[in-house]
Amino acid sequence: MTDTPQRTRPLRVLAAMSGGVDSAVAAARAAEAGHDVTGVHLALSANPQSFRTGARGCCTIEDSRDARRAADVIGIPFYVWDLADRFREDVVEDFVAEYEAGRTPNPCLRCNEKIKFAALLDKALALGFDAVCTGHYAKIVTLPDGSRELHRASDMAKDQSYVLGVLDEKQLAHALFPLGDTLTTKDEIRAEAERRGLAVAKKPDSHDICFIADGDTQGFLAQRLGKAEGDIVDEFGTKIGTHEGAYGFTIGQRKGLRIGHPAADGKPRYVLDISPVDNTVTVGPAAALDVTGLTAVKPRWCGTAPAGPGVYTAQLRAHGGETEVSAELTDGELRVTFTEPVRGVAPGQAIVLYDGTRVVGSATIASTLRRQPATSTS
Repeated sequence: MTDTPQRTRPLRVLAAMSGGVDSAVAAARAAEAGHDVTGVHLALSANPQSFRTGARGCCTIEDSRDARRAADVIGIPFYVWDLADRFREDVVEDFVAEYEAGRTPNPCLRCNEKIKFAALLDKALALGFDAVCTGHYAKIVTLPDGSRELHRASDMAKDQSYVLGVLDEKQLAHALFPLGDTLTTKDEIRAEAERRGLAVAKKPDSHDICFIADGDTQGFLAQRLGKAEGDIVDEFGTKIGTHEGAYGFTIGQRKGLRIGHPAADGKPRYVLDISPVDNTVTVGPAAALDVTGLTAVKPRWCGTAPAGPGVYTAQLRAHGGETEVSAELTDGELRVTFTEPVRGVAPGQAIVLYDGTRVVGSATIASTLRRQPATSTS
């Protein structure tokens, strides 16, 4: 396997610049490699003040100014593109709808799928660009036949391939990740930014969800969906409390249940199931969270879809570890069995399959199989 041929000849590259240090260094490296680079910042809110501020977001007015200053230092053209309507429809409204349906979405993954490598990439290609460059930590490898593979970053501690697992081979053919083969610490990336004269060198990383300004996800959802009081029941169906909206809970949640009395065994309770149909949240012991298998829908493959059953490792959340699974595509659905039970698996999450460091593809979890099922099933 060899590095992508994007490094063997100059390309017209559109560098997505969030205003953070990673995307700034990525753009600088692309320009230094001899590519014809243009920087672009995505305006993703009709009211940027509703997004995070104070260096904690990635889509604020402050961030667009930081991105512009970085582009000036690198010496590349810079533009701001308004994708607020598309972001609202494909990311924010999807996020709200998923929680309303009792599922747990990943908005960053959806943003990569629908915005950065769909809306942005489509526009870039239409304007004659060859590739979109981002500051993600992942690698693209080109095979002898010219096909592309997505691999984990050289530094597993910074790997972001999970949120890129929605990209297909066509999108990978027009993607550039200059930080993917970096075996350096984040401090060294910051030091590189400082050497390059980039003012974002000391800017803190963004955290949480950019479009929830105060970080209060439950409050954000309540404002859009309204309060809807319902029952909290134990695994036997006995009412033990009430809530103000089932959408405010996620599978595996322990804190914030506000149950008035302890369990009979004195051990903590966890959210086992969320039923939007009857607005009921089921809680129970940790052992009832053990998931032995799942079914996932809307599979997206980073290359050719696998044929027949196979053994892989799987990642279930952006900052989670790997677990061994067997998986098979059946009637358009991905059926997965875990070698060892796992916990905290919720419908709406993405499961990303790996073959070594190679990203095979991803799918959205639709249902789970528990070793000790709750009264209501996911």
